[in-house]
Amino acid sequence: MLPFEDENLPLFTVGQVADMLRVQQAFLRRLDEFGVVRPSRSPGGQRRYSRTEVTVVRYVATLADEGMTLAAIRRVLELEEQVRILVAERDKLLAALAERDERLAALAARRRVNEGT
Repeated sequence: MLPFEDENLPLFTVGQVADMLRVQQAFLRRLDEFGVVRPSRSPGGQRRYSRTEVTVVRYVATLADEGMTLAAIRRVLELEEQVRILVAERDKLLAALAERDERLAALAARRRVNEGT
């Protein structure tokens, strides 16, 4: 994979992100201060945003435009992450149950065959 194909590679400066999303640089700094979006830092200490973080900032800006506070937005993001984790756990459990059911069905079929002979 080429470096620019990595969605998590910190490539964009505060100025670039502000220009792309038409937001103030101060807004981006506040997102970092409130722990809403935590960009990486360059060796010189400058914030660097990945494409994934730019997507999150765009979402956050939309929520802020709808009147949500940064504390509320941070909570929304936390809850959405918890939902993603729970959905992944649920899917894993459903797959395990399906595998168990297949094994039980195979055992029952073998028992019927053995009882029939």
